[in-house]
Amino acid sequence: MRLPRCDCPYEIATVNLAESVVEKLLAKHWQMATAESCTGGLVAGAITDVAGSSQVFDRGFVTYSNEAKSQMLGVDPSLILAHGAVSENVARHMAMGALSHCSANVVVAITGIAGPGGGSVEKPVGLVHFACAVRGGRIFHLERRFTETTRADIRQAAVRQALQLILEAAR
Repeated sequence: MRLPRCDCPYEIATVNLAESVVEKLLAKHWQMATAESCTGGLVAGAITDVAGSSQVFDRGFVTYSNEAKSQMLGVDPSLILAHGAVSENVARHMAMGALSHCSANVVVAITGIAGPGGGSVEKPVGLVHFACAVRGGRIFHLERRFTETTRADIRQAAVRQALQLILEAAR
């Protein structure tokens, strides 16, 4: 077990969740992958900070741009145009695209607006869409509107939520 980098409750919560994910996936003999936009690889980083994660972490896709979402995950550009990159439809397609490009049993996808700019009335700063896909067809979506005040806090809250979704999917 690794020691937290700081004493802040957010960091400790993230470390604890990441360790729980690795333990759960090890017990199930599962691997995971990530498809991240607004978190920019932080979920993959949280998992790979845990000793033993090499047995459960297959790969991470950091698809920050719309072009990357299309090229790396196969998200149809017309879907992004119709719904916006921060949407349930795009999150679901990111998760399914990642699942089709790896051997993992479970994938979590994250797309959102971390701020401080870029938000609108319809899609405010703090809006994040998550999709979790399990090999064999199950996929579920979660929309969160985080009220944390800084970009870093929104991104960390999204990381914790993504880790929680992986835990739930591996039940």
